[in-house]
Amino acid sequence: MRTLTIIVSLMCMALSVSAAKADRRVAFVVGNGAYKNVAQLPNPPIDAKAMASTLRNVGFDVIEGSNLSRDQMTEKLLDFGRKAQGSDIAIFYYAGHGIAVGGTNYLLPVDADIKSEMDVKLGAAINIDLTLDQTMGDAKVKLVFLDACRDNPFAAKIKSNSATRSVNVGSGLAEMKSGEGTLIAFATGPGQTALDGQEGNNSPFTRALIDNITKPGVEIQQAMTSVRAQVNEETHKGQLPWGHTNLIGAVYLNQAPTTQVANAAPTATAAPAAAASGSEAEVEFWRSVKESNKAEELNAYVTAYPNGQFKALALARLAAIKSGPSTTTRTLNAGVDPATFTEEASQLTEDQIGLDKNQRRDVQRRLTGLGFDTKQTGVFTDETRTVLKRWQAARGYPSSGYLNKLQHKAMLSEIVAAPPTASDNSQKAARRASAPSSAPAPQRNNAGDAAGAAFVGGVVGGMMGGMFRR
Repeated sequence: MRTLTIIVSLMCMALSVSAAKADRRVAFVVGNGAYKNVAQLPNPPIDAKAMASTLRNVGFDVIEGSNLSRDQMTEKLLDFGRKAQGSDIAIFYYAGHGIAVGGTNYLLPVDADIKSEMDVKLGAAINIDLTLDQTMGDAKVKLVFLDACRDNPFAAKIKSNSATRSVNVGSGLAEMKSGEGTLIAFATGPGQTALDGQEGNNSPFTRALIDNITKPGVEIQQAMTSVRAQVNEETHKGQLPWGHTNLIGAVYLNQAPTTQVANAAPTATAAPAAAASGSEAEVEFWRSVKESNKAEELNAYVTAYPNGQFKALALARLAAIKSGPSTTTRTLNAGVDPATFTEEASQLTEDQIGLDKNQRRDVQRRLTGLGFDTKQTGVFTDETRTVLKRWQAARGYPSSGYLNKLQHKAMLSEIVAAPPTASDNSQKAARRASAPSSAPAPQRNNAGDAAGAAFVGGVVGGMMGGMFRR
C-alpha cells in the first residue's frame, strides 16, 4: 500500500512538472539596492534572488540581475523581450527605487544621478509603460510585480531643481491600468510608500508573493488576495498592496493535478471551446442557469464551458448549494440597497467598516448559521475568506472574499434559525455531569434559549443579479 501511495505521488508530481513545462514561461527579475548617488537599499537584491528561485521552481526561464546600471538593465530587458515573444506567461518583477513624474512611472538603475525632470525623461531612468509594452506585448498572460514604492530621495532633488516650472513628482508610484491578459501589482497604493523590511530579509510584499503565488492549485488572483491580507496584517495595516487586473481566464503558476486542464496551453482542439466561452451563446446559457438551485444545471454549464468566463461563479454557486442546509430559513428583504449587488468589496472597504475581533467573530458565527461553516476565531483567515466568497456568490454579490459596508449591513439583516449543535449539547451535558449533586437544578429560560438559537444576517439568498465581474 505504501509503495502504491509513493507511485501515485510521483505520478502527480510528474504531471505537474510536465504541465508547467508545456507552457513557455519567462520572467524578468531584478533587484537594485546599491545606489551610487543616494542612500542604498539593502534588501532588493535579496528579494530578487528569492523571487528568481521561486519562479524557477515552477518552470520559469528567469532573466535575473542585481544592482544593475542603466546599460546592464537595458541588456537584460532586450534578452527578456526576445524570450518573452509569444510566451504563455511572462512575469516582470522589480525591487528597488522607482519614481513617478507627471503621472508616468520610472525604474531607477543603480547609477542614476537624477537632479531634474529632464534627467528622468531623457534616459537616466527607465519608463515602465514603454518597457512593458516592448518586452511583454504579445505574451498571452502578463504578470507585473513592482516592489518599487520606497520613499525616494530623488523626488526631493527634482522638486528642488524645478523652482521655475510646475512638476508633479511623487515619492511612490502612480496608478497604472492593465491591458487585456495583464495583472499589475504594487507593493502599496498609488502615491504611497512601502516598507523595505528588516535588513538582510525580504520586504513584506515580496515575502507575501513568495509565500502565496506558487502554492499548488491556487489561482493567481486568489493568491493576490492572500498577499494583500498578509502584508496588511504583517505591517499592522500600515501597508496595503494595490493592483489592477484584466485577466480573462484562470492563471496558475503551480498547478495541482486537478487544475491542469484549467491552465493548459491552448490547443487546436481547445480553441473553439475557448472562443465559444466569450460568445453570446455562453452568456445566454449562463443567464438561464445562474439563479438555479439545481446542481445538475450548473454542472451542465461547467461541462459545456470548462474555461468559461463565469466558471468561478458557477463553482461558487455549486459550493453554496452543497453546503447550505435544507432546514435553513432565509427571509428576503426588499429594502436591501441595490448597490449591494454591484459594489465590489476589498481589503480597503473592509478596513473602513472597522470590525474589531468580536465583530469579526460575529461575522463568522453568522456565516456558520447560514450554512457556510467556518471557525469562529475572530480572525479572518484564508478559510474565512473562501467562505465569504461562497456566501457572496450565493447572494449574487461580487465574490472578493472581503466585506464592504453594504454587504455587512445585508448580512446583519438576514434572519437564520441556528439550532444548537451536537458539540453544544455535549458541552452542556459535561457541565451538568461535573456539577455537584447538591446544587439546585438550573432554571431554564425558554425565551432566552430561543433568542440565542437565532441571529440576524444578510438577505437575498439565491438572487444572483449583479454577478458579472470585471
